[in-house]
Amino acid sequence: MSATFDAFRYAHAHRREVVWLSQNTNHLVPPEIVRGALDEAIAERRYEGYPLGSGDPELLELIQSDLGIDGAPPLLAAGGTEALYMILRALLAPGDEVIASDPSYLIIHKFIELSGARPVCVDIYRPPFRLTSEAVAERIGPKTKMILLIDPLNPLGSGYPKEEVRAIAELAHDHHLVLLNDVTYRDFSDGHALAATFAPEQTVTVWSVSKNCGLAGLRIGGFSARPELTKTIARFNTNDLGVNILAQVAARAALRTKRTWIDAVVRTTRENGRRVQEIGCGVPGVTAPVGPSRANMTILDIAETGVAPPAVQEELLLHHGVFVRAGSYLSPAHGSRFVRVSFSNPTSDIDRFAKAWPVAMRALAARPVAAH
Repeated sequence: MSATFDAFRYAHAHRREVVWLSQNTNHLVPPEIVRGALDEAIAERRYEGYPLGSGDPELLELIQSDLGIDGAPPLLAAGGTEALYMILRALLAPGDEVIASDPSYLIIHKFIELSGARPVCVDIYRPPFRLTSEAVAERIGPKTKMILLIDPLNPLGSGYPKEEVRAIAELAHDHHLVLLNDVTYRDFSDGHALAATFAPEQTVTVWSVSKNCGLAGLRIGGFSARPELTKTIARFNTNDLGVNILAQVAARAALRTKRTWIDAVVRTTRENGRRVQEIGCGVPGVTAPVGPSRANMTILDIAETGVAPPAVQEELLLHHGVFVRAGSYLSPAHGSRFVRVSFSNPTSDIDRFAKAWPVAMRALAARPVAAH
């Protein structure tokens, strides 16, 4: 692999030719859902003025209704990631500990460390490929301030049964811990349970319309918590003049109509996920440890092939126009074993992956190890 190769720079420069299976983005929402609303807002030149600082009132109502959490008004941010930054900077102090996992969405771990705190990671690269209440309980100590519960979990695609969410929420309640519940991918999961149902006082729920509504590029998300907790977190809110007005318009249009198209999006996503795992495991030495995925991504473990994940990422992108993600981005302990593939995409994108995957893996297997 070239040390200077920038996969994202290349993919963006060739975006019209690249199949984007690398960032769990959703390419299945009918474009007309938001196009009309954006066209109208642009025609009115709404971008020339500031939005209402607290957020569009209808959008806030739609978000609260979509989440179904009473007594926890949503706060808008420029994406779920910004919300996570605000929460962790506001609620953590130097010396605090956060029970988390490896693999995980490591940007959250970075924010924990920026706060002077430390993630205490449970190795979950084994069945059931998620946290358990027993593992969490074993790691609660005098410095523990928070539990990070990502459900469904990026990158594994594993999800939490309702009773496990309840058990972890009860631990947070009993030990007076904050429970950070990132539910970005919940629409893809059957029987998803919100931690706030079981521990409303302790839970901060992070949500986003990036993945379910296909609006990742507009950067809008936020969090919901009890008013007292929201007030504490909002001290770190830099959006006092409001979140991007066009993003709010698009999110409002999507959430107004979500019930009419989300089931079709989820059905296609699940069928794509089944195909990705089947195609991936068609190469000798490749396994899909978690299946079926309860999100819109999965991992393919390629350790037994002797091929390095960054080499797979580069080979597929440069020679086939298929962009998947090397696992080092998501796991210090196990990132050298897997690539992540997302699949809320048109079936034609999965067809491209089906054609490219075995060809790329054979080509890499035939090269000297140093070239991987």
